[in-house]
Amino acid sequence: MSVTSKTASVPLGHYDDHAKGMLIAACGILVLSFDALLIRLADSTSYNVTFWRGALTCLTTALLCLCWRQRWPASPMFWLAGIAIASLYGVNTWLFVFSISHTSTANTVVILASAPLFAALFSRLLLHERVLRRTLIAIGVSVIGVMVVFAGSDSANSQSMGDLAALLLAASMGMMFTLLRRFQDLPRLPIIALAGAIAAFISWPLATPLTLEPASYGWLALMGLIQIPLATILVMTAPRYLPSTEVSLFMLLETVLGPIWVWLALGETTTIHTLLGGTAILGAISVNTWLALRKTPGKAPHGLTT
Repeated sequence: MSVTSKTASVPLGHYDDHAKGMLIAACGILVLSFDALLIRLADSTSYNVTFWRGALTCLTTALLCLCWRQRWPASPMFWLAGIAIASLYGVNTWLFVFSISHTSTANTVVILASAPLFAALFSRLLLHERVLRRTLIAIGVSVIGVMVVFAGSDSANSQSMGDLAALLLAASMGMMFTLLRRFQDLPRLPIIALAGAIAAFISWPLATPLTLEPASYGWLALMGLIQIPLATILVMTAPRYLPSTEVSLFMLLETVLGPIWVWLALGETTTIHTLLGGTAILGAISVNTWLALRKTPGKAPHGLTT
């Protein structure tokens, strides 16, 4: 008598692709998690860092566009959507650098972790997608978590401004995610290249890009030529093999790893308010994502053009 395994009907390639997707996502987030540390090591103003980060990222991704023959879409609607997304991405670059430069790394990444919840709200407002009760609960818990983080910031100095920049960044990223969901066929690399150019342009009037210490240029080159392009390509490739909800779980690793690298390299510590608020935000998002995975375990991911 032969016994047929229940898993025999599942192609082996499915597991290979899933494992490949997990490896790609993990590597992408690992590379991305050094972002805050590199900004700290560059040791310059937020305008100088944003200028070089944007300019070098633009250069690298523009070259990749030529090598991989990616072009800007011909449709006027996609043109406008691409420009809107690139503009948000460019502003996000400055907001992230400003936040890291004015508050703790932990505060920035913890508040930024609420971006998917902003995306859910914008999806409801712009795409008329239904927001589930569990997501509304997660949003409420995250709001409390952000308030706790703000309560631990010193309003007498610029730390509260850094926290506010992180909150604006989370909202802006939520809008960007919503537009990317609406226009899924947009090629990513041209958008990243234009976003880098926009980031460099908006920071240029207040930047002094040729007055940095020699060591700063090395860290900025590592960031703009290697780290950001590599992390972006890996993170955008992962959804080809994994559902987007699983990829979002890996994104939470940056919230944990980012402050760890800065602590190990520079000794920057985290306050109790950030730990408590971060626990609330990460817990809410993790539970919400886990419940989403249970509801749609076999849903195929939306492809991303890279």
